[in-house]
Amino acid sequence: MFKSKLLNALIMTVLSAPGVTLAADAPATPPAPVFTSNVGFVTNYIFRGVSQSGAKPALQGGFDYTPASGFYAGAWGSSISWLSDARVADNAGLELDTYLGFRNSFATDFSYDVGYLRYNYPGKYAAGATKADTDEIYGLIGYKWITAKYSYSLGDTFGTSKAKGTSYFDLSASYALGDSGFTLGAHYGKQTFKGATADAEKATIIAGVSQDPSYTDYKLSITKDISSLAKDLSGTTVGLTYTNTNNKAGGVNTVLGNDLGKGVAVLSINRTF
Repeated sequence: MFKSKLLNALIMTVLSAPGVTLAADAPATPPAPVFTSNVGFVTNYIFRGVSQSGAKPALQGGFDYTPASGFYAGAWGSSISWLSDARVADNAGLELDTYLGFRNSFATDFSYDVGYLRYNYPGKYAAGATKADTDEIYGLIGYKWITAKYSYSLGDTFGTSKAKGTSYFDLSASYALGDSGFTLGAHYGKQTFKGATADAEKATIIAGVSQDPSYTDYKLSITKDISSLAKDLSGTTVGLTYTNTNNKAGGVNTVLGNDLGKGVAVLSINRTF
């Protein structure tokens, strides 16, 4: 009995000492900032319905910083050829995007994302050519597996000068098929160019085809997470996408006789680390 009382007294003394707390009462350790990287291969790099790689394969990759606050920043790059194919610039085989923003969720099943994105296209441009570098701000609202995003250009846009106000509307859906690892996707996009240069292109007719730079694109996709197949495949997904636009052959997105906005199927493999 005496030993039991002594033991209890010692326990209470220890627990009442400064700086000693029970594990259940200890404050949670703040989550560490998250750094992730990704690398990918596609049989054709399609951006907003239009091939950026001359309908040829492309290597891609990037990294992201995503602390728990909702803030994020990152960079992403891909091999391209459209600037050199169109003889707009030499040594222009890279697209390098940098971005930052803030995203979070609210209510039930709702989410939002706002941010800034700069598309960088280094290279030696031809005399008089407008650089393809583009600055956009964007806002997104999501409900469950459906999102609507609006991007607004702040100036020159993908080589079209004085194009402030050019916009892109993106309506997308991404639906996971239970625990199968398969995800179905659908997308509708509308690229609308603004400004005097775009108006002049819209009024231009070549061989009976309008050179209007504005267009609509569509996409259907299916991806499969193959992480479970092998330990070395952790974070790996493969995908099949079909994309198309309402571009006409011979229009602004036809380069060297190659219609870069035509319907095409694309295979992809991506891995996140």
